[in-house]
Amino acid sequence: MTDNVSRVQRDSKIPVVNLPNALTMARLVLVPIFVILALQNAWAPRWAAFIVFAVAAITDRFDGQLARSWNQITDFGRIVDPIADKALTLCGFAVLSWLGYLPWWVTALIAVRELGITAMRGFFLRRGVVVSANNAGKLKTFMQIMALGTLLIPWEHFFAMEPSHQWWVVLMIRLGQALAGVALALTVYSGVGYIVEGVRLMRGTPVGSSDEDERDDSSSSGTPLAGQHVQA
Repeated sequence: MTDNVSRVQRDSKIPVVNLPNALTMARLVLVPIFVILALQNAWAPRWAAFIVFAVAAITDRFDGQLARSWNQITDFGRIVDPIADKALTLCGFAVLSWLGYLPWWVTALIAVRELGITAMRGFFLRRGVVVSANNAGKLKTFMQIMALGTLLIPWEHFFAMEPSHQWWVVLMIRLGQALAGVALALTVYSGVGYIVEGVRLMRGTPVGSSDEDERDDSSSSGTPLAGQHVQA
């Protein structure tokens, strides 16, 4: 199997109630709070929405890392972690489209890719195979968070306080939109890669594997799980 494809190894002794899963659930709970705050027509809740998003993004960084380092990877985490990830990012892009920073087709295209690949990975997970993030997927996630974080800052507040700030306010908004463009390109590119890998897995030939590699893999007891944090 390839580096980002591995067999599931379950350990029923690992408790579902643990810190990594608590961080994942906290991120999921923060999503509706973020949306409600972001859609308010006032500066204070808009700033609060940005802070909530930043906190949620930080939990996304640490829950999977802790699960791997503390050996607390659970089926619950494997399922809920990507759901929380997609809920946060897709709601973030939807908010930006609602506020007029991004066209709706950008959000729709990202949503189709994210939900489709998440469904594909769930399909393989039920069959005991984990398709974790490859390098393109990781870079995509980073660029999405950077774009969202940049555009969710209420830059217009600085302009409202001082009209002379308009030029750099516009510059920061354009920067965020450029980052969103890069994130969109990486989202599509990495999505195509996962589809190709999914087709190869359906055929029984993982990407990058030769027939000899497959024979060696089928005779082994399986490779270690790549980890709970499996955003695509």
